[in-house]
Amino acid sequence: MTTSQDLVELIDYRRRVDDLYAAIRQQSDLEDAWWPWRAGRDGLFATHPQSPVSPERRTDFEGMAFHEYDPSWCLAATIEAVDDETVDLGHSGAGETRFVRFATLRAERLGEAITLDALWLDAYGGGIFVPFRDATNGDTTYGGGRYVLDAAKGADLGALDDGRLVLDLNYAYHPSCAHDARFSCPLAPPSNRLAMRVEAGELMPR
Repeated sequence: MTTSQDLVELIDYRRRVDDLYAAIRQQSDLEDAWWPWRAGRDGLFATHPQSPVSPERRTDFEGMAFHEYDPSWCLAATIEAVDDETVDLGHSGAGETRFVRFATLRAERLGEAITLDALWLDAYGGGIFVPFRDATNGDTTYGGGRYVLDAAKGADLGALDDGRLVLDLNYAYHPSCAHDARFSCPLAPPSNRLAMRVEAGELMPR
């Protein structure tokens, strides 16, 4: 049961996450910004009462494992508007969350096309949401996939001057349910399942 104290702590947690991503958007070199982002998240995971890491694991928490930063996974995606379509995403546990599919994101890595749906949270305030699955799921990453953008939670890497969206998959991270089954998180739709192995970003929680 969520208490008033839980909500006060959650406000603080979200604010700190917002600050981490705001610092990224101020950097011209996303690899330089990646290291303090990782350190900041690890600090929150290890010490904050709203950490997705269960309390009994926090004392031994040594930080999240990542692939080494690979600039080839730092993508710039064009945003192609589509007719709005309501999408109810199933969760890792009980429940579902309603989003609106409002755009297709198109990028290219080493000559290979990457296409993902951009979703908008259909709730007060909204926010872009870009989850994805790939061929590493169930192997080196969580079976339910990872997120790269979730603006409602502060995870926003920004945009380029030409309007393209920054999709740096070195910043891909696991939903809270990958850390603790008490969370029920929305998972990527079939349209956001990539056949390739995205060997970038966060690895399975240790």
